[in-house]
Amino acid sequence: MSTPDGELPASATESGSAVIRVLSYNIRSMRDDNAALARVIRACAPDLVLIQEAPRFFRWRKAAARLAAATDLVILGGGATAAGPMLLCSLRATVERTEDVLLPLTPGLHRRGFATAVVRIGGARLGVLSAHLSLQEAERYEQTGALLDRLAGMGVDHAIAGGDLNERPDGRGFARLASALQDCRQVVPWGGEFTSTPTDPHQRIDAIFATRGIEVLGCGVPLGLAAPADLRAATDYLPVLAAVRVPSGSLRGGERDQVRAR
Repeated sequence: MSTPDGELPASATESGSAVIRVLSYNIRSMRDDNAALARVIRACAPDLVLIQEAPRFFRWRKAAARLAAATDLVILGGGATAAGPMLLCSLRATVERTEDVLLPLTPGLHRRGFATAVVRIGGARLGVLSAHLSLQEAERYEQTGALLDRLAGMGVDHAIAGGDLNERPDGRGFARLASALQDCRQVVPWGGEFTSTPTDPHQRIDAIFATRGIEVLGCGVPLGLAAPADLRAATDYLPVLAAVRVPSGSLRGGERDQVRAR
């Protein structure tokens, strides 16, 4: 694993924009060391957390509430009602709306969904989506199209999407997202690259994407922020952290259409 090159910018409210830190993290239904998980999230100081594999079964809401309390965050939405993806946010965020989306069920495969929200942070209005895509290649590709359509239909100029793609950058679903959106790690690499697995990092199958009007300030695995022992103990994935600058004003006409599925 590599080490971070410099510091990732802190959250900030600027004249005409906001610097926002976004964390994407597969937490394996909180079946591992939850104290380590909370320390990793707190060390990243995120404004928004895009969770995958949130608790979905017995008393899942209480488990999610415990995680939010332990990380000084609040629950935006998702969990079992989105088939696993969940959104957390800091008190910087003002929530405009949330929606949990269930995707079509393929017989014999797990149900998938999106946790989505529109928030305002420091004057910037932002769509947010957390996803955990299928293990089956054809279904996964269809889900990337649904993701792009969902972003395009959120009625926002700027959006962030992230999650566990179950696919490397050379896969056609990953490439579909990267052609329509900015792959934040590719645009401004920071920290580590590989997200799976914590004990043997050898592949990047988790990512954060941003619409074109957002400035990416850095993105990668937060190796220099979270303790290595905590990263290994928290779950079976490594998180992805990005810092982005989101304009407060609207984009030029037509830029929103760039996120539509191809």
